[in-house]
Amino acid sequence: MQIPLEDFYEDIVGKAMRGLGVGESQLAAKTGVDPDTLRRLCRGEFSDETALAKVARALDLDPGSLLVSASKAWRPRPVSVDGLTLYNTPYRDMRVNAFLIADPHSGAAAVFDTGTDSSPILAEIENEGLRLEAIFITHTHNDHIADLERLRVGTGRAVPVFANRLEPWEGAESFDEGKKFAVGGLTIETRTTSGHSIGGTTYVVTGLERPVAVVGDAMFAGSMGGGMISHADALGNNREKILTLPDETVLCPGHGPLTTVGEEKRCNPFFPEFKG
Repeated sequence: MQIPLEDFYEDIVGKAMRGLGVGESQLAAKTGVDPDTLRRLCRGEFSDETALAKVARALDLDPGSLLVSASKAWRPRPVSVDGLTLYNTPYRDMRVNAFLIADPHSGAAAVFDTGTDSSPILAEIENEGLRLEAIFITHTHNDHIADLERLRVGTGRAVPVFANRLEPWEGAESFDEGKKFAVGGLTIETRTTSGHSIGGTTYVVTGLERPVAVVGDAMFAGSMGGGMISHADALGNNREKILTLPDETVLCPGHGPLTTVGEEKRCNPFFPEFKG
């Protein structure tokens, strides 16, 4: 199943407007775009490239990338990594991702978030003879931990759960940013990427054929999570702690398809500084 993009261009514009505290009337005055045209653009009725480019510049978005998003001409190139499996489950009117990462040599494995149904994860662990050693929470919004208890005990033994100290969860062991974990031959480094949530965490996994970063809702393919706590912090953390990773790093977002650091530098409208 091809997982659709999480955000359309109007979602990106809306997140930028909310994050910057800019309403439609202010944006119309700042850009000179006719209010009716702007209203249609904000509803996803794209017809005026010049107007959308003006909106992009006013919201610190990259005009070219936003126009590509509006034309629905981009999605990230398919990517796969031996030892990485994505599980996409329904939650209300959307879908949410969870990830199983296993050391191909030792069979030791870790799960990142649970989605709403962990039964496919548990089936994979059993079928492949894996040993689940840890569950890592990117953030505690319900769609990401809805099936946590079943996953925790589903292998027949209680598996430790880990969460950032800034966003604790009952029954989870807390850690501070920079804590590293070993799962078989894999190393998992923790980076706080707050902004969407108060203790959102990116887990950088090395030891597979290429680096992997499980980013939760910090970033999506071609977009990012809304700055529910702080838009500025979300942008800054994404720039400093995710987009500084090697370009070949595979990004595993909480919603939407896999992407890479290189793709996001080239194509994500929120980061115009990488577009040259």
